[in-house]
Amino acid sequence: MKKIALVTGATSGIGEACARKLHAAGYRVIITGRNVERLNKLKDELGADCYPLVFDVRDREIAEASVNALPEEWKNIDVLVNNAGLALGLEPEYQGDYRDWDTMIDTNIKGLLYMTRAIVPGMVERGKGHVVNIGSVAGDAAYANGNVYCATKAAVKSITDGLRIDVANTPIRVTLLKPGLVETRFSEVRFHGDTERAENVYKGITPLTGEDIADAALYAVQAPAHVQIAEMLILATHQASGSVIVRK
Repeated sequence: MKKIALVTGATSGIGEACARKLHAAGYRVIITGRNVERLNKLKDELGADCYPLVFDVRDREIAEASVNALPEEWKNIDVLVNNAGLALGLEPEYQGDYRDWDTMIDTNIKGLLYMTRAIVPGMVERGKGHVVNIGSVAGDAAYANGNVYCATKAAVKSITDGLRIDVANTPIRVTLLKPGLVETRFSEVRFHGDTERAENVYKGITPLTGEDIADAALYAVQAPAHVQIAEMLILATHQASGSVIVRK
């Protein structure tokens, strides 16, 4: 019987890459996101071993209902990849948009918690499972104008560490991946569709790709059962931290 992985935010970037890598490795994948067209396109590409769920992780009731309504043959989820997340804005904290703050907190923190609460009890009951949370180098230390986004990713680290402690008496493994610069739609979303500003983020450096982070996720979930990859920091070669980037 093939293992089942659920990936949130699978419509692009790291989430889409994780879904593809896991599927290629023999997993049946449940893909979630808000964009129906993108989900259906990925479903059509991956075929029968792919099951799309359309919902926003910020909506706890719909997220729970969607997971609970899975067909019986899709319910026993072995791997949860909590990838759904975003950054919005890059201003000093005292000039930030509270709507951006709410969206980041509701998605990056509460959405991750909602999905964990919906799926991990089943893993505990079955005595097997792996949770991979996508954090960020931004969670290690704040950088200029990153304030609330950095805070949400610091929270993801603490929540991940806390879950690992809480399930230490079970066979469940918990992994935190902390990417640096990854060229996805991340910056375009952060700058509210300003593609020119988004492109400037990656100028002068070869950034990571979604596939690079998906490789790390796959490595963690395929490690022997006695090996728990607790945390992995993944940076581009000329990036030393969230704020130190050498551009050529």
